Amino acid sequence: MRARQSPLNAPDRELDRFRFRVAFAGVAVLVAFALLVARFFHLQIVQHAYYTTRAEDNRISLVPIVPNRGVIVDSKGVVLARNYSAFTLEITPSKVDDLDATIDGLSRVIEVLPKDRKRFRRLLEESKTFESLPIRSRLTEEEVARFAANRYLFPGVEVKARLFRQYPLGPIASHAIGYISRINKRDMEIIEESDQAANYKGTDHIGKTGIEQKYEFQLHGETGYEQVEIDAGGRAIRNLSRTAPVQGNNLTLTLDTKLQEMAEKAFGERRGALVAIEPSTGGILALVSTPTFDPNLFIDGIRTDDWDLLNNSPDKPLLNRALNGAYPPGSTFKPFMALAALETGKRTPGQAISDPGFFNFGGHQFRDDKKGGHGSVDMYKSIVHSCDTYYYMLANDMGIDSIARFMRQLGFGQRTGVDIEGESEGVLPSPEWKKRRFKRPEQQKWFAGETISIGIGQGYNAYTPIQLAQATAVVANNGIMFRPHLVKYITDSRTGEKTMIEPEPLRILPWKRQHVEVIKKAMIGVNTQGTGARAFAGAAYLSAGKTGTAQVFSLKGADYKSSRVKKELRDHALFIAFAPADQPKIALAVLVENGGFGAQSAAPIARMVFDYYLLGKLPKGAAAEDDVEDD
Repeated sequence: MRARQSPLNAPDRELDRFRFRVAFAGVAVLVAFALLVARFFHLQIVQHAYYTTRAEDNRISLVPIVPNRGVIVDSKGVVLARNYSAFTLEITPSKVDDLDATIDGLSRVIEVLPKDRKRFRRLLEESKTFESLPIRSRLTEEEVARFAANRYLFPGVEVKARLFRQYPLGPIASHAIGYISRINKRDMEIIEESDQAANYKGTDHIGKTGIEQKYEFQLHGETGYEQVEIDAGGRAIRNLSRTAPVQGNNLTLTLDTKLQEMAEKAFGERRGALVAIEPSTGGILALVSTPTFDPNLFIDGIRTDDWDLLNNSPDKPLLNRALNGAYPPGSTFKPFMALAALETGKRTPGQAISDPGFFNFGGHQFRDDKKGGHGSVDMYKSIVHSCDTYYYMLANDMGIDSIARFMRQLGFGQRTGVDIEGESEGVLPSPEWKKRRFKRPEQQKWFAGETISIGIGQGYNAYTPIQLAQATAVVANNGIMFRPHLVKYITDSRTGEKTMIEPEPLRILPWKRQHVEVIKKAMIGVNTQGTGARAFAGAAYLSAGKTGTAQVFSLKGADYKSSRVKKELRDHALFIAFAPADQPKIALAVLVENGGFGAQSAAPIARMVFDYYLLGKLPKGAAAEDDVEDD
């Protein structure tokens, strides 16, 4: 039998339990306080600097200050691209509940045209919603005042002072200068790849083509910053500090704007290109591609109607024909072929052929443009009177490998390195090129008959006008080749120091001087007694040149008469030249698309350019076409 517990012991047990609970609770409180103290120590001591910085970031905002873009001028100081300040009405979509209602409300205060709405919607698709986007640009003072009075009605809308680019001469030299437009996703990738993202904070525009694109980082400058104190609502209270932006560097070009303008006018309504180079430096004096366009249209975002007009025009005004158009050189190729013959020993100047008016090879007859032929033809006569048969025979004797090797030295079939993006390589035919060009084995084989037409600048030959101009300048400069360039020097916006783009020879070709003189003498003959004589009759200077005609479609043995052929199927007209012949100051290549014969359309344009550059003669209008059908 178990002994009964005495009730007198119960209070003692309850007291023990109470004391245990109190002790446990005390320990728990002490541990909790210890944890709080430890956390407090960690936050206040260990991470003091981190949270102080976070608090400052919440209080201080960095506002980028976009720098002035550098100015572009021509060789004589004529301004080609500059900046001006104007007010813009901008919307931050992330801060607006109803965009359509907001724009409708704004249109009752400030005129907002349908084209403004279209442009805003397009920019909205391309941009992030937190970016500020323009709905109206170039506000008048009255419009700014009207908006200011109604500002409280439009949260997320504000007036900003912005810098705008302007091209004072409009379409003149637009393919060379290029234009700027709003930054898109691809542009941002390029900026980030170039480690320039921080420097482009707040920048909305970037160079898209031409010099504006190539020298973007020189022209842009360095972005400045303002430290602004803000309140809890994100409103600016006061400026704390300011780091001023640095204006972009200024560019001085080799272009002569008056020469450029005159050359563009010389084309009239005709499509084509002209590149004029200073042989002794490689400086580009004029770079023409017609028709042209007004770069001012692109700055704020081009209107849909304007874009459709430019982009869908059959005349392709946005195409830079001088750098991107590749054309058969026609007979302008013959002086280079003749020089190759002299240098490789395949011909001597006095060595003559008998020209019956055709050349038979492999069962095919390659015809000369002169029925009955030119009779006895030496090298001088072959260039002056543009004898095809002479060059059919020469091409066959030299072979395609020898031709390609020599022409590669002159820069054919490769980019010249001019300081504009997007230059085409053209096509310098060779067996290796054909293997790369075609996929099927039967297409890749080079046939000897294909070499024949290469000799007169036809066949697979396709070169850009700037390549032709460079090659002409090399002959004019006795084998010394310079890289064609548009920028003459860069002026530092801080110091004013000028960094010259020093002309350095790309290569010095080891031609025999007497061989070059033979070619020059024959090219002088072209302009005094040959195919270019009518265009240069009565000139007060001696020039050297070569006419050319590039076939657009095959005649299949029929006689060519431009009057019987549709305009878009007519041959392209070409002309290369330099002057003065004894001490060349200018070398050029002219192309007139579907212009017929080079002597007819291209040579008169070259005459006008030379007359202005050498004599200061200003023409009254476009170059007239000569009634000539002989190249």
